[in-house]
Amino acid sequence: MEMNLRDKIVVIAGGSKGIGYACAEAFAAEGARVALVSRSQANLDAALARFPTSRHAPLIIAADMTRSADAERMVAQVEQQLGAIDVLVNSAGAARRYAPADLNAQAWHDAMDAKFFSAIHPTDAVLSRMIARKRGAIVNIIGMGGKVASPVHIPGGAANSALMLATVGLAAAHGGNGIRINGINPGGTLTGRVQEGLKAEAKMTGLAEAELLARNQARIPLGRLGSPEEVARVAVFLASDQASYVTGAIIAMDGGQGAVI
Repeated sequence: MEMNLRDKIVVIAGGSKGIGYACAEAFAAEGARVALVSRSQANLDAALARFPTSRHAPLIIAADMTRSADAERMVAQVEQQLGAIDVLVNSAGAARRYAPADLNAQAWHDAMDAKFFSAIHPTDAVLSRMIARKRGAIVNIIGMGGKVASPVHIPGGAANSALMLATVGLAAAHGGNGIRINGINPGGTLTGRVQEGLKAEAKMTGLAEAELLARNQARIPLGRLGSPEEVARVAVFLASDQASYVTGAIIAMDGGQGAVI
């Protein structure tokens, strides 16, 4: 299946590790020119060092997407150095998980910064440019925590829900401008966040992390956690011409665990 992404300019916010890094490799494999964005210069340097040498070397930019000024600077830098942005993938930020007894006001604010505003700021920064060009695609990596409540992921789940609504709402608002906006809701995926979630759940339940992991996988109809590469392949499809009539969609990728519509 030809994705028609060769030489497209793709920004991956949160592209230095996890699902974001997997997206960067997947887009580069299709011939796209990729910019990786992360708050951590060290993480960016590590990502660049392991990036396949057979692909175009990515542009790396250290910027904090929870700050609107950083997002504006990032977009301007990408367009100056690579050209007009065709695709934005928002994978930056991950809200911390807490045992319910540890929740406080700051936890709620931090979750919105980490998961909602880290996507809204780069979206705002690129939208006016995409509108002027009458083309563009945005893919938000969100999370099933916004549809299925977890007692250790309440602030993060609320931020995910807000981002789902923004995804669908902006898609409806800007379809007439030639812009498609979609979301992916990964469930349990083999990234560092899994360990953080297990630690919070272990604190709440008193069970060992290994036992909790085995129990979690047993509850998934497909019997395993997903991989970042599997999520990345769907992101590539949604950004490609093959999904030219798909916008405002939120795609669940949880192995069938969240039996919701």
